[in-house]
This record gives sequence, C-alpha cells and structure tokens, in this order.
Amino acid sequence: MLRELTQNRIQKIWVPTKDDKRRGTGAPHFANPPTVIVMVGLPARGKTYISKKLTRYLNWIGIPTKVFNVGEYRREAVKNYSSYDFFKPDNESAVKTRKQCALAALRDVKSYLKDEGGQVAVFDATNTTRDRRDLILKFGDENDFKIFFIESVCEDPSVIASNIMEVKVSCPDYKDCNKTEAMMDFQKRIDCYRISYQPLDLDQYDRAHSFIKVIDVGSRFLVNRIQDHIQSKIVYYLMNIHVQPRTIYLCRHGESTDNLEGRLGGDSGLSQRGRQFSRALARFVEEQHLKDLKVWTSQLCRSIQTAEHLGVPYEQWKALNEIDAGVCEEMTYDEVKEKFPEEFALRDEDKYYYRYPAGESYQDLVQRVEPVIMELERQKNVLVVCHQAVMRCLLAYFLDKSAEEMPYLKCPLHTVLKLTPVAYGCKVESISLNVEAVNTHRDRPEEVKRGPGTLIRRNSVTPLTSPESHIKKPRIEGLEEAPIQELPNSVAHCTSSHIPLALTGQHWLGKVCLRTILHYLKVVFHLSFQR
Repeated sequence: MLRELTQNRIQKIWVPTKDDKRRGTGAPHFANPPTVIVMVGLPARGKTYISKKLTRYLNWIGIPTKVFNVGEYRREAVKNYSSYDFFKPDNESAVKTRKQCALAALRDVKSYLKDEGGQVAVFDATNTTRDRRDLILKFGDENDFKIFFIESVCEDPSVIASNIMEVKVSCPDYKDCNKTEAMMDFQKRIDCYRISYQPLDLDQYDRAHSFIKVIDVGSRFLVNRIQDHIQSKIVYYLMNIHVQPRTIYLCRHGESTDNLEGRLGGDSGLSQRGRQFSRALARFVEEQHLKDLKVWTSQLCRSIQTAEHLGVPYEQWKALNEIDAGVCEEMTYDEVKEKFPEEFALRDEDKYYYRYPAGESYQDLVQRVEPVIMELERQKNVLVVCHQAVMRCLLAYFLDKSAEEMPYLKCPLHTVLKLTPVAYGCKVESISLNVEAVNTHRDRPEEVKRGPGTLIRRNSVTPLTSPESHIKKPRIEGLEEAPIQELPNSVAHCTSSHIPLALTGQHWLGKVCLRTILHYLKVVFHLSFQR
C-alpha cells in the first residue's frame, strides 16, 4: 500500500505524512550500515591531520561524522606523561591501559553510531598490529558496522621531523619540556611502535578488507575493495588533498547596481564603486607577488567584470554562480515579504534548509560547489571572485562552520579573505580594500528562535543534535553489554568533558494543510500576474 505523501514547506520536498511512523526528514538517509574509518600508521604520519580534515569534509556535505582520538582517552587515563617508556611493548601495565582506552573509545563509537544518529566514526589511533585491527573488525561484525582502513605510510625524515615540530612537541604530553627533549622523546616513541608494526598486507592477510594506503603524503595510493558510495567519496577526497604551503583568497564581486537597490540575485553589472574595487583588487593581487596565481569567477556579469581588471587569465565556473532565488529573483527583501510573506517567514525559520520556490537552498548550494572545494584542495594559490551565499559555503568548509552559522557568515563587499591552511585547521585574515560599499548582510531576526523541532546540519565539533545535549554522559557507563575486560579506575571514570556537547534540536517536518495548498496557488497566481 502506497503511503500518503506531503510536501515539506521549508525544503519543498515530498515526504511521508506525519502520522506515518516511517516518515522522512530533511536529513540525509543512508541505506548502508554506518562506517568506522580506522586510521593505521606509526606516530607523526599525519593520521590526526587526515582524520580531522576528512571529518570536516564529510560533515560539510551532510554526513554526520565524528573523530574518536584514542590519545585523548589515554591522556585522561594517565594524567602525567613521563616518557616514551609508556609505549614500550614490554611495559605490561601501560599496554593494558592503552588497550582499555581503545576499548573505551570503541564503546563510544558504538553509542555514536547506534544511538546518536552518527553515520561515520573515525577511530584515530596507531592500530599498528594485526591483533588490534582484528579486534576492531570483530567489533564491526558484532555491530553491523562497515570497517574502512586508512593507512598513512611515510619514511621521509624531513616530513616526519616537520610534523613532530609543528604538532607533536606542542601537545599536552610535552607541555613542560623544551623542544629538543620533546623531539628526542617522540622519536623514541616512534621506535617503540616500529618494533611491532605490521602494515596492511594487500596480497595476503588484508586482501579481503577495504582500505586505502596513502604513501609519502599523497605521492602514491593503494586502494583495495571499495564497497560503497561513502568509501568512494573518501578515497576521491584523499587523492585530491595535499599539504604544500598555499594561500586561498576569497572575495565577492564589486558592488553591483542591484546591490545598490537591495535586489536578490540578478545579473547586473558593477556600480561606479564596484569598478573602483576591481581596480583596487588588481593592485592588491600585484602586491602579493604570488607565483602561478589562478583566478576563478562565476559566469555572472558582475563577477567577470571584477576579474577583468586583474589583467590575468581567469576561469569561469557555473558552480560559482549566486544562489538561485527562484520566484524571488531580482526582488528586494521588502518585496518578498509583501508578496510572499509565508516564504519570507519560512526562510527566517531555517535559512540553511529553506529552498526558494523554483530556486535553491544553502543545502543545494553546498552540493553544487563541492567540485569547487575538491579543485581548491588540489591547487596552490587561488583567488575566487564569487558571491555572498557561495562565499559563505566555501568559508564554512574551511572554517568548519555548522549549517546554523553558514547562512549568517559575514562576507562584506570589497573585502578579501585570506585563508592559509595550518596543521589542524585554517587561518583567516580579513583585508578591507578601503572602497565603500552597501552592506548586504542581513542578521538573523532576534524574534526567530530555534525551537526543539528545527533542522540543523552538524559540523565536526557538534556532529549531533540531541534533546539531552545539556546532560553530560560518561564515556563508560550505561552500556548494555559488559566491557570486554575490566577498565582501570582512571579510564572508567573518564567523561567527555573536553568533547563539546551537541547542539539541541531535532529534525523537523512541516505539516501540510489546506493553507499550504492555497499558498502555492497564490505563488502561481503572482507569477502569472507578473508575466
């Protein structure tokens, strides 16, 4: 029997009716079992870098993902790190503690994927032995989780030393050590792991497992048995990122004549101040002395006119065009509020998921600009001349902003944002070119409050939405099954105090009624009247 469908007012998509227990929401639906990404490799091989960057990407495209770093569990269990002796294979007490920390993290992975709505968990640890990986595979089989290994292999001494100096010597383990002592201790820690390291075996032991080997920071790759869409996206992403120094510049087009009138979208040209900005941008780019700078624009007039003054070749991307406002194109906000008051209110209610009638939402825009992100990850120095909504989507990716934040990120006209990737994130610098322009930013109305039933997309820091987010849940308590073996007291009382809590709210569906049908008839009437 076919289920009755109704149209979600915010997203303009058809979903099962409210009284159907199997009804859908605006969140992504996954037919495949959840995935556990298991990092493999010696210390200082970039595993945490890959974990965090991959998590940021997956959350940005709408796949709820969270990192579980076993090192953080170990630092909670062992408050005072003494030396590399803790990582010696014959240190039985330490080996037991490290295993219990891994088990505690796996139980949190289970809770996240089964009870909290997560779809991908990244198990960030060395996992250098077959025994440890077999334990994780058994854990996956028992819980119906897919296991995907990412092994980072690197023997370049300069890369390893750079990683240790940039990240490791500043970690909590070495807060009271000088850099030379920390460097020597960490090198000995690597030697401890090397004794028992068993790489993934493509030909024999691991040939039936799904994995990718990232060799020498992406110089080569080995891929084995990719099973589904998520794994293929992971592989494609990892094959496009690099760690070479580079700078990304984001800016909007110069002020347009439509900007002066406060109109949405359109394809107008630059105003007098907009042309002044384009000349100032050319001087700014020249002063940066950037080698092999690539310039990308949208296919809209105002973006292309801005790039023309640069005097360098530029590439036009249709994917960089401004968000499509549908029936509201070239209207002012006041006109939208007058002609389509319900649509105006719905957009304020949830700006990320709201889709203009016959237009796009920010969620749609993220999917549209994903190829741009992938190509930005491949390139070195790039200047992107785009539009407000598009720039917000790009900025949200690099700064790991949530859906709630994305539509309200401030991207003023005549300002360049300089993005410099760093170890575990991105440094941003705002540079005004001192050319006046209208302010097109619209703050979220204060009277619109996010209630318990509003849609929200997660980022890497807040990957879940939970009605009990104000309650701190201990890491070990509340499990249905007993632990594989008893935990040490120091681990058993660990809590997730340093892992930020989830944002409140649940996925929301609009109900359909006669008023909604009449509303859309009214939209059609207005369109007919305008024509």
